[in-house]
Amino acid sequence: MNDFLFLSGFKGSEILILALLILLLFGGKKIPELMRGLGKGIRNFKEGMKDVSDEINKEPESQATKKETTPSDKEDRKTDEPR
Repeated sequence: MNDFLFLSGFKGSEILILALLILLLFGGKKIPELMRGLGKGIRNFKEGMKDVSDEINKEPESQATKKETTPSDKEDRKTDEPR
């Protein structure tokens, strides 16, 4: 339960050295850009999941309204409309 992602075997000083290496490799300006891109990707993924779940929830409602309308109801509507 003490595992945080893959960092279970690392101690504080090792994590600090790893962070410094990443900073040296990518530079101070590139890391915020990478994190911003990661954040946008996660946000788009969550929005896509929400859209799919909304679409799935709408399908049973639309099917229920189709079943409630019978052919005789449609004929009654046609006769009530002025020509």
